[in-house]
Amino acid sequence: MTETQAYVDRYQFTPAENKRFARSNFTKLVHTNARFEGVNTTLPQTQTIMDGMSVAGVPVEDVLTIVNLKRGWQYVTTQNKSLTLAMEKQINKIVAAEDALVPGELRQGKGGVDLGSEEFFEPALIDETQEQAFLQKTLADPQTTTTDKALTVMYHNMRQQIFWDGNKRTATLSANKIMMDGGTGLINVPLDKWAKWNELIADYYRTNDMEKVKKWTYDHAIQGLEVRLNKNELDRKSQK
Repeated sequence: MTETQAYVDRYQFTPAENKRFARSNFTKLVHTNARFEGVNTTLPQTQTIMDGMSVAGVPVEDVLTIVNLKRGWQYVTTQNKSLTLAMEKQINKIVAAEDALVPGELRQGKGGVDLGSEEFFEPALIDETQEQAFLQKTLADPQTTTTDKALTVMYHNMRQQIFWDGNKRTATLSANKIMMDGGTGLINVPLDKWAKWNELIADYYRTNDMEKVKKWTYDHAIQGLEVRLNKNELDRKSQK
């Protein structure tokens, strides 16, 4: 099986439909993405905060994370042009406004990720020209599905740590911008699968081989509407 076949687009929305689908799921998406920062609010608490009200016992830092993620999702669902590095910078400027050294600016110093057990991954310094070229080449590849492009950009950006902070949040929203532009659903890993997901991400950081985490994400985290499943996916389900 070729890579393109392995990551066939499961859903067939129009971009406008896909954006509406995302907007109808803002609370769930923000609730999930906030977990990157250790936010443990319930779904109703997340909704209350997104509605502009306070919730007793929720730290100000968590409230700001939720509010900024909401703004980030609002931003990516209102952009009609294809994803660019400038757009990724703007996403980061929004979602990491409170915690990045320089929100919206590419990392120009050393950074890294704690993998646990005193293991630390430190990516190379960022070359803006290389990042521009990577994104443009990935999005322009005619042999690759939209879903594959989105997963590739998401995991590349996570491992590269291209920003000072908020890399996973920014990478996830950037990938979902690609998904919406192609009308192929959304990427959203259910919280009950995060333990396994984090294991796979850590392994990818160690090896720089993203295929295992991409395949797992494709199998567990591509979401859409049943009525927008593509014909091949409907046929596959009917044969089970």
